[in-house]
Amino acid sequence: MPEIKQIITRSIETKSLLLSNDGLINEIENVVQSLVQTFRNDGKVLFCGNGGSAADAQHLAAELSGRFYFDRKPLFAEALHTNTSHLTAVANDYGYDEVFSRLVNAMGRKGDVLIAISTSGNSPNIIKAIEAAKKAEMITVGFTGEKGGKMKKLCSYLINVPSNDTPRIQECHILVGHIICELVEKQLFQK
Repeated sequence: MPEIKQIITRSIETKSLLLSNDGLINEIENVVQSLVQTFRNDGKVLFCGNGGSAADAQHLAAELSGRFYFDRKPLFAEALHTNTSHLTAVANDYGYDEVFSRLVNAMGRKGDVLIAISTSGNSPNIIKAIEAAKKAEMITVGFTGEKGGKMKKLCSYLINVPSNDTPRIQECHILVGHIICELVEKQLFQK
């Protein structure tokens, strides 16, 4: 029992650090405004991540393309790893580092948004996707851990969760993602 409470306490502590960081709160608001503007301009939001971050990417894309709190028109949001034929063919033919960047090149347009999720901020396939997005003049949003890794210098906006503990970082990524989805939906479809 004490171990369970310690884990929950560490999760709460990480979220408290996030809550008290005005710079990160402002960065989240900036991301919300970027997504709202992109959707108003009939743009799209693409997500990428590996492992648990891929699950978060898919989850958040579904919140935008489906619904969050209320029925409304769908928003164009897609997690880039969901086409397994593409993923395995590109990994086989070009290497795993290219699996997301090739889709960014195919789908991304100026003014669209790429949300790239990597707890370390150093995943080579995520870095290549960000570089492709920048070349296409997309807005790049990074969800990382405290240090930000290589993504720190590449992203238009960086949500670097104040932790170096992967599970705690991922818990905050989904929290921040839910905040963004809620506020985007509210601003675009407020009744």
